[in-house]
Amino acid sequence: MNSMILKPQDILVLLKLIALGDRSWSYNRLAIELGMSPSEVHGAIKRAISANLALEIGRHIQPNRRNLEEFLIHGLRYVFIPDRGEMTRGMPTAHAAAPLSRDIVSDQEPPPVWPDPEGEVRGMIFSPLYRSVPEAAKNDPELYELLALVDALRGGRAREREMAAKELRRRLDFYESHSKPEY
Repeated sequence: MNSMILKPQDILVLLKLIALGDRSWSYNRLAIELGMSPSEVHGAIKRAISANLALEIGRHIQPNRRNLEEFLIHGLRYVFIPDRGEMTRGMPTAHAAAPLSRDIVSDQEPPPVWPDPEGEVRGMIFSPLYRSVPEAAKNDPELYELLALVDALRGGRAREREMAAKELRRRLDFYESHSKPEY
């Protein structure tokens, strides 16, 4: 049995596939949009398939919705623990970003942010899942929301994690019902 270790960028690639829905993609396009190299994207897809978080059906690759949901909701926070740090400028994440920011009233604590010199919010550093996450999120609002939900699962309080899990399930259900692979 070959041993394989998931990497944070594997989750980023899978979330991008969810965000794309049934739109076609290529390794090069994913690489450009995610700020990764094509070989990094290819490796991420291979690891995701090996971990049963993605399925290869013919020449079509798609996230394995049930396994991915289980891993994101129950396992991610134990594997990809966020680093937290001092105040900085950045992009809001977790409960401070959409969609959770619409339902969670902010307490007086500074919001969690991914460090970004162009960021318009001051908050506490919350390390992104992967180094290119802020740039990838700026270019894809749907991906940004998925990453913020995942960050709420990685580092949120119980209520934030519960709300994030509910919203993530809803989005994964939508993905599953609207992505019809061509075999």
